Amino acid sequence: MRQHPLRIALALALAGALALPAQAQEKKAPVKQPDAPAASSTTAAAVSAKADDTVDLEDIRNFTRVYHIIQQAYVEKLDNKKIMKAAISGMLQNLDPHSEYLDKEGLDELDEDTTGQYGGLGIEVLQVDGLLKIVSPIDDTPASRAGIKPGDTILKVDGMVVDQENIDDAFKKLRGDPGSKVVLTILHEKSDKPIDMPLTRERINVTSVKVRQLDPGYVYIRLSQFQEDTATDLEKKLGDYIKKNGAPRGAVLDLRSNPGGLLTTAVGVADAFLDSGTIVTTKGRLPDANLHFDAHPGDLLNGAPMVILADNGTASAAEIVSGALKDNHRALIMGRRTFGKGVVQTVLPLDQDSAVKITTARYYTPNGTSIQAEGIKPDIALADLAVNKSDTAPSLIGSEADLPNHLANEKASTEAKTANDDDGKLAIEDYALSQALNVLKGLALNHR
Repeated sequence: MRQHPLRIALALALAGALALPAQAQEKKAPVKQPDAPAASSTTAAAVSAKADDTVDLEDIRNFTRVYHIIQQAYVEKLDNKKIMKAAISGMLQNLDPHSEYLDKEGLDELDEDTTGQYGGLGIEVLQVDGLLKIVSPIDDTPASRAGIKPGDTILKVDGMVVDQENIDDAFKKLRGDPGSKVVLTILHEKSDKPIDMPLTRERINVTSVKVRQLDPGYVYIRLSQFQEDTATDLEKKLGDYIKKNGAPRGAVLDLRSNPGGLLTTAVGVADAFLDSGTIVTTKGRLPDANLHFDAHPGDLLNGAPMVILADNGTASAAEIVSGALKDNHRALIMGRRTFGKGVVQTVLPLDQDSAVKITTARYYTPNGTSIQAEGIKPDIALADLAVNKSDTAPSLIGSEADLPNHLANEKASTEAKTANDDDGKLAIEDYALSQALNVLKGLALNHR
């Protein structure tokens, strides 16, 4: 059977550390609290020092009683395996929003996320207090084209109200065969009027890296996710761009609505723009969760100024890159405060068809800052604004060239005309990007 990439991702292979030592197994098993370590010789000693953390016989009896009550008295007959799966899922869900039990279907979905190929709508969602919150839509997918935005809430899926009891079923309905239809009832952030959005699922083939010329001498780099091949793809596409257009004077790195992905990929992307310095550190309860990543010599842009665009949909691995480049004074961040997911999950296989995804560490930016539930504050804040064309007719006289009988320039060219034609076009299309380009040009002047 093919290995799932996230089972070996993040360089946090902790599977062997989760087994209780023989001595601990013979005694009373410790309760795993949200911030408790996985059992090891060290943690067994710590647990024995705290009598409050041990599960006594009465606790085990209560669990068994509840199990039998569900078997005998629940309104519908349930399969014993389903009850056990629900018990495990409930234990993990009460730790934090990111820890969960994964069956074969869940593992397949994780595999699809890291490769960027699946049937669905193209949205990253998070369970928050029994609701499905949008972390971010993925570029050029049914969700993004429909106008779904970070911070929106999915209230219904095909008329089914999303609540704590059916949230897993609601999540599964978001994916399906390409061509199949689904209606989402969406509540936009800062709105009190839900709207129905009919959507058609597509085969999502997420190309996580896009590189194009933003303006002569300035490159635009868009990263929509952190997949297995994102760092390699970035190096290739940016390298091809530089061969064709020459070394850029500056770059805008667009991480807006980027929900994150693999930690190792985020490290690779940050390393691509750094010659030295710390990228990120992770700290957990087990030694294997304590990692330190440093940059290697070799900046793809050779020190050219960078501006990062971020918003409240910039999360997880995207925040690692933002924090690394900001703390190493490699880039300015413009936009809105980021999402604030500063914890690392590890997928630990239980058998061939199931695994546990559990939070094993917090990560810290090079300055030692945890952004968990705080996010990264931009250097230059930008509101979520849009620019529209003016309804007022343009002035008949806007420059010397508009005056009757004006003297022509000795070296007339089309440069001024071209510049005037482009004035405001980018601002109308993407206000934040236009502002980032303006700042970038100022940085490039000082970089000479």
